[in-house]
Amino acid sequence: MMNIDVLTLFPEMFEGVFGHSILKKAAENEAVKYNVVNFREYADNKHKTVDDYPYGGGAGMVLKPQPIFDAVDDLQSKSGASPRVILLCPQGERFTQKKAEELAEMDHLIFVCGHYEGYDERIREHVVTDEISIGDFVLTGGELGAMVVIDSVVRLLPGVLGNEESHMKDSFSTGFLEHPHYTRPADFRGIKVPDVLISGNHRLVDEWRAKESLRRTYLRRPDLLEDAELTKEQQKWLEEIKAESR
Repeated sequence: MMNIDVLTLFPEMFEGVFGHSILKKAAENEAVKYNVVNFREYADNKHKTVDDYPYGGGAGMVLKPQPIFDAVDDLQSKSGASPRVILLCPQGERFTQKKAEELAEMDHLIFVCGHYEGYDERIREHVVTDEISIGDFVLTGGELGAMVVIDSVVRLLPGVLGNEESHMKDSFSTGFLEHPHYTRPADFRGIKVPDVLISGNHRLVDEWRAKESLRRTYLRRPDLLEDAELTKEQQKWLEEIKAESR
């Protein structure tokens, strides 16, 4: 079972996320255990303040090191494992599917969700193992980012998805974007499903999906193909796709 601790000043934000859909089922199936902690509880001052003015002046407030240090120490001592401590931060490493797969191999993850202007730098230097950004934009706090990362990690845990092959064919897991999907009816308002998908020929269906995955990647995320190692067949398809797109 994976243990996920979340340090936040707003624990109620996670109730809906952890209480529905795949994340809820994962906990019910004992693939993961969630623990959401208000790190204000670890503040050692009378008024339980967790932030203070920055040295040198400037706008905003900065999270103090003491509550975060003590909270992580306590959670780590209870688990007995060496957790990955993840700071959600716009300065962090851009989150990818590869990173999700890496984190899914861990036994214990601690997410630190900050607010205010930023973190005391000593938190980054002496507590955190990973800094993650979900994109080149700024959010009010780290909670939404943590939810995104946790969702993408938990769905990769064994037994969480009904079909174990589902996540293996997701966009980015294969290195390409996923192919288009269709379902019944075969003709909706005159818009028809590609004939190959209802042909019953599984070899042709697989080939169509592979080529359309390559097409979608080339048209929408050509950067993913820059370092991709394509087979001869994929190279041939790519040339055809480029010719068709001119």
